[in-house]
Amino acid sequence: MSRTQGGRLSTLAAAYVVARRDFVAILFSRSFIFFLLGPLFPLLVGGLAGGIGARVQQNVEPAKLGIAMSEFDILAMTRARHELAGRLDGLPDLVEVKRLEPGEAFDPAAAMRDSRANLGAIVTGSPQAPVLTGPVDRVEHWKGEIELIAAEAAGLGPKTYPTVTLGKLTGSKADTNRSRVITAQMGQVVLFLLTMLLAGMVLSNLVEEKGNKIIEVLAAAIPMDAVFLGKLFAMLAVSWVGLSVWGLMLAAIFSGAGQGLGSVPAPAVGWPAFFALAVAYFSLAYLLLGSLFLAIGSLATTVREVQTLSMPVSMLQLLNFFFASWAMSKPGSAAEIAGVVIPFSSPFTMIARAAQDPALWPHALGIAWQVFCVALLVRLGAKLFRRWVMKSGPAGVRKRRWFGRRADRAMQPVG
Repeated sequence: MSRTQGGRLSTLAAAYVVARRDFVAILFSRSFIFFLLGPLFPLLVGGLAGGIGARVQQNVEPAKLGIAMSEFDILAMTRARHELAGRLDGLPDLVEVKRLEPGEAFDPAAAMRDSRANLGAIVTGSPQAPVLTGPVDRVEHWKGEIELIAAEAAGLGPKTYPTVTLGKLTGSKADTNRSRVITAQMGQVVLFLLTMLLAGMVLSNLVEEKGNKIIEVLAAAIPMDAVFLGKLFAMLAVSWVGLSVWGLMLAAIFSGAGQGLGSVPAPAVGWPAFFALAVAYFSLAYLLLGSLFLAIGSLATTVREVQTLSMPVSMLQLLNFFFASWAMSKPGSAAEIAGVVIPFSSPFTMIARAAQDPALWPHALGIAWQVFCVALLVRLGAKLFRRWVMKSGPAGVRKRRWFGRRADRAMQPVG
């Protein structure tokens, strides 16, 4: 450990000592075991709800195949489908979309958007040359079935099948942006809930040590900045242990249920970079809110005072979350810039930006700005603690000197 010239530990070395002490003490306590087991019940309920939801999805009406051909071809395709249904399972139901006149133009993509039926794709053309239009996964899944139905309808030989032309619909830029908004919203909500759930541990830890007079002993031995910094990073490390355990539980549950990230739209920066940025922004959001809670805890002496003082902060943090959610819908605007500059809304705004914008350099600036704000808040919190709890500083010195002079005068003999 590095030491100063006076023999005391430096701020970083003292912060490491405090962090190691708090981390080990909390990690091997019985309360931490119950802290880890706490989310098991919601996870169990969520797993049961997911299983029920999967059963409900299985009972949902399956997608149907629309058909837009001439009247004669529609009748032939429908008859062929009924004949094959007795020998093959899983053939899509045919729904007549429109009977086309010879030479009539027809847009299957527009018909799918306007149709109220549960259409998975639309087949056009003729039994001799069918065209299947729809989402990529749907047309590839139905390609073989349409070949069989069209061959039966055209009266071709059992080993001769028409060639199916796939009209694949690719997502537009608007669809991609809309899907990434879902990922951005999910990232913001998860980040906010985890921060508010775990940051409160800092308050209870500080108030407990103030009641036991431990914090005064630490403040007399090492710099107060080191005490605050060590406690912040100790609670952050404890939070990450809990999140790792819960993450493994969730991964096991989703893996057992056959679920993955395939159903969630991919962020603009990609999943690896998005997860790395999520780790950084959760840590910074925790440190920002935790440093503010430390300052509040330094002024409070009872649990009731903690609740009274922390309630406005929690409400303001909720407003910051709502502001970041609103700023997310206006990328590049003054609202988004304000969401990045305001320290307590910055992590939520930047995680949403990671889901919508592939550029990485703004995140380097955002992280640097948030680190600076954490250092500033830690310094201010330590100063408040010294001023109001330890009664040190210029005002306290002047007050003690004034009272000392009054006491000396009172002790002087009269006459």
